[in-house]
Amino acid sequence: MIRKEVTVKLKQGINARPAAMLVQAASQFDSEIFIETDNRRMNAKSIMGMMALGLDSGEVVTVITDGSDEDEAFEKIENYLTSRED
Repeated sequence: MIRKEVTVKLKQGINARPAAMLVQAASQFDSEIFIETDNRRMNAKSIMGMMALGLDSGEVVTVITDGSDEDEAFEKIENYLTSRED
């Protein structure tokens, strides 16, 4: 299991379009992927879960990956959350 803090750098945070792109990226992996913030933990493969978090740019979240491809999954999610494009 990988569990690390990541700062969201997407300009508009996680609204509908970035949430859909994050779910699409997470769904490529067999590993379980979760995003945690403020004692809330959501499945990164759930569009409703990602939108419910309402993440803003600059917010620090914990990304958790667990499974056979957890390293690749973490890297992909971290790269997406820290990109400045959305």
